[in-house]
Amino acid sequence: MKIYRLIYSMLILLSSCARYHTPDSKVETSPRLFPDYTDTTFPQNIAPPNFRIEESGEAYQIEIGLSGEPQAAIVMQSKEPKAIIPERKWKSLLEKAVGDKIYIRITILREGKWVQYAEVEDSISPQRIDPYLVYRLLYPGYELWNEIGIYQRDLTSYKQTTVLDNRDFGKQCVNCHTFANNSPDRMMVHIRGKQGGTLIYADDKPEKVKPNPSHFKHGATYPAWHPSGRYIAFSANEIQQFFHATGKKPIEVSDLASDLMIYDVQQHRSFTDSLVYGDRYMETFPTWSPDGKTLYFCRARAWQQGVPLDSVRYDLYRIQFDPKTEQLHTLECVYEASAEKKSVSFPRISPNGKFLMFTLSDYGNFSIWHPESDLHLLELSNGSIRKLAAVNSDDVESFHTWSSNGYWFVFSSKRMDGLWARPFFAAFNPETGQTTKPFLLPQKDPDFYDTFTYTFNLPELITKPITNQRDLLKTIEQTAVQATERE
Repeated sequence: MKIYRLIYSMLILLSSCARYHTPDSKVETSPRLFPDYTDTTFPQNIAPPNFRIEESGEAYQIEIGLSGEPQAAIVMQSKEPKAIIPERKWKSLLEKAVGDKIYIRITILREGKWVQYAEVEDSISPQRIDPYLVYRLLYPGYELWNEIGIYQRDLTSYKQTTVLDNRDFGKQCVNCHTFANNSPDRMMVHIRGKQGGTLIYADDKPEKVKPNPSHFKHGATYPAWHPSGRYIAFSANEIQQFFHATGKKPIEVSDLASDLMIYDVQQHRSFTDSLVYGDRYMETFPTWSPDGKTLYFCRARAWQQGVPLDSVRYDLYRIQFDPKTEQLHTLECVYEASAEKKSVSFPRISPNGKFLMFTLSDYGNFSIWHPESDLHLLELSNGSIRKLAAVNSDDVESFHTWSSNGYWFVFSSKRMDGLWARPFFAAFNPETGQTTKPFLLPQKDPDFYDTFTYTFNLPELITKPITNQRDLLKTIEQTAVQATERE
């Protein structure tokens, strides 16, 4: 063993500029890291999860390697408590560690002695995650629109590129980006302002349309692409913001009215049904089943003047859809959350159709401002519902979307400070519905989140990058809008 350690130390010395430090002592506790990348499952194609060591010391030695192999694949030394993992070495390690575990070994110099902490162990999943994340960046108060944009991040690196920045077209609002089947080949985004309209990209062509007929009371708001790519289900909402001077909820956002409609991308026409359109109820946040035959959504009794907003609660509903006849039929309640004095928002069905994930809060449907909001999972075959204990925190868990293979999902959380929403990822077993501990989107600099003052809004995973930014911007600048036919 002594001979092996000597050879190991010589190899480290030859492969690095610094001398390898054998620990003088060991402690049984694991080091505190930020972000907390301990006991974490990573996809095999994720960028290096750089971190900061939250333990005091004069110098630091970080080793990362494949579990069971005493010689680390990556050895770093620094006087700063940061681990900036070399991208090439990290990628090489991941290729060997697929379906296995890796360790992170931290040794810290204190008062002339090197103290080694207990190893941190992580897992590398054999399942890849969609390599791009699309999100909107804006100030967390939502009352400032002068700087807002949609961006995409390459999850295999740290590269962020602009999709649409509102400073390029008069500082108008851009929101509600969405994709068909996690692909940018069919995408849409709303533009609010003097050049407003709904921007739809399909069949290699962008166009700006008005998806709701003129006799609809409210404009198209929250969208969901049909799996076929031909239709987009919209809710048409009248949204009101309320600002509080004190309290944990500085902003309250609520629907005063909302209905559902379906837009035919090919024929430029919209249609609906009295089952989901009218004054008695408010319907919002539509989402399709993977086979395209069922439309799920949230529904509440219509708001009346004088009714407290904290008494408005949404249940989970579904309605059947026949693509051949374009008929909606057979409306039914799936989960009556209001009976439990709870409210449902953001239903999303797993790609294999077995589970529906949703956000549950005390009332309303704009859960990003509700600290009690948590993610829940509904098993569609038997109706059982459970809280995702491994994922939730003491603060907001809200908007979420699936990776195309169903083995990962991303969600917005304010767990770090209660103000800014950041994207977290978790592995998911599409057969059992079990999840792993979530991890924060890795950044090149571990201090990034300490100073970044924008909130990550509506994170969506896609299978390849958006490359038609110039065409999208050119279409926005066109003032004409293709109007939908009335029906």
